[in-house]
Amino acid sequence: MLFHYHFWTPFVEETEEFYKANGFHVSQRIGRYQNEFQSFNPPQTWGNFRNKNILFRIIEMKKGAINITFGFGKKVKFDHIGFLVSDDDRRKIIDSAKQMHRNIQVNERRTFIGTPYGFRIELQTNHDVVESEDSPISIRELDISTSSKDFQQFFIKLFKKDMSEIVPIFGDKTTITRAVINHIRLKIATDPNGVTLQNKTIE
Repeated sequence: MLFHYHFWTPFVEETEEFYKANGFHVSQRIGRYQNEFQSFNPPQTWGNFRNKNILFRIIEMKKGAINITFGFGKKVKFDHIGFLVSDDDRRKIIDSAKQMHRNIQVNERRTFIGTPYGFRIELQTNHDVVESEDSPISIRELDISTSSKDFQQFFIKLFKKDMSEIVPIFGDKTTITRAVINHIRLKIATDPNGVTLQNKTIE
């Protein structure tokens, strides 16, 4: 299940406000302050720490079966997308990645697989990364701009199946341009990092 994407951005507070306006809630904030990584989780708000010059490593926001994360970067950069998979599927995908000679990083919480396109793919087996896997609020489709002609074939080869939820859009810069989300009420359409959210209601 496609559940996640991550950006580095200079617009950290603005990105949080965007997703909050669309019904997401903050589950954690971790940032570097006075040379140490510290938590700034709710109930703390930006009014408590806005002027402390914190470099946020990650802010995590959840809604339904969706998990969005972002951290501070000097410029907007798309970092990775994430799939929630079973242990068995995770092993199969890792085997495919090895056959494709991709870079693989494994730790206790998640696995990252490198792509030739400048972003990574996260494989997640921990179900607590979303509020509910059964929620109707979920990512239906991500449009990713790319100049590569073999983009879809890469995903098919890695996952051994059609990946219709990943849609390549021709463009010079590799980034997410649109996220189609099932059953979400949108107040603002485009986030500060250029991702346009679109509602899709399944009949």
